[in-house]
Amino acid sequence: MREIEVSRLTEVIERLCIEANEHLPEDVKDAIKTCRACEDGKIAKGVLDNIIENYEIADRENVPICQDTGMACVFLEIGQDVHLVGGDLTDAVNEGVRRGYDKGYLRKSVVKDPVRRGNTGDNTPAMIYTEIVPGDQVKVTVGPKGFGSENMSQIRMFKPSAGLQGIKDFILEVVETAGPNPCPPMVVGVGIGGTFDKCALLAKKALMRPLDIQNPDPFYADLEKEMLEKINRLGIGPQGFGGKTTAIGLNIETMPTHIAGMPCAVNINCHVTRHKSEVI
Repeated sequence: MREIEVSRLTEVIERLCIEANEHLPEDVKDAIKTCRACEDGKIAKGVLDNIIENYEIADRENVPICQDTGMACVFLEIGQDVHLVGGDLTDAVNEGVRRGYDKGYLRKSVVKDPVRRGNTGDNTPAMIYTEIVPGDQVKVTVGPKGFGSENMSQIRMFKPSAGLQGIKDFILEVVETAGPNPCPPMVVGVGIGGTFDKCALLAKKALMRPLDIQNPDPFYADLEKEMLEKINRLGIGPQGFGGKTTAIGLNIETMPTHIAGMPCAVNINCHVTRHKSEVI
């Protein structure tokens, strides 16, 4: 049994909150550049040029890529041979978020109550997702999630009779309904299976997967490619001004489900699809 002080988690999360908000993952940058090379419209090219310039300035100056520095989603893959000591895990995670958003001068975007509002003042509490895995390490992933795109996400509880076509139509419907609102080009995370809640989590986790890594199942890898092509034929384009680049990536995650259901969730993200990981 390996002991890990929760204070180490606090330190790592503090740093990841800042780094994730200031530095776009390389796979996302590459996808944007690839799409820029394929565009032939003047406006679409100009918008993508501005996006590239923006993240290059953020890299160089160590400033946030976007003013919406997001709600801190923290994924913890905890090895079953790890004993976390020295305090409460939830408190340690929230302290890391608190320090990171303060030290990094990141916008505080969390309210105390969903209806009565009132800013918490430090971007806590974080959205914490824990998973027990083999081993004696802890993998920490911080994915700040902006709500211009989060608000465009949807879930639908299909019956199996809807079939694959029902899922395809739903994905396109969500993207078309979103239109320019999530600041395209977007990244689309799709979750299929599980229960109402697990399906949504799958879609969220899909956004954490690098865009240059396909689903390991060839059936879903082909579906990812097909749906990305269909989305980009919608013509919404960068920032909604038209063009070939409505999405730079689409990832699908699945799990078993009940014989009577086929849940599907679509979690939309803008091109600022931020995530940063570290293993302790």
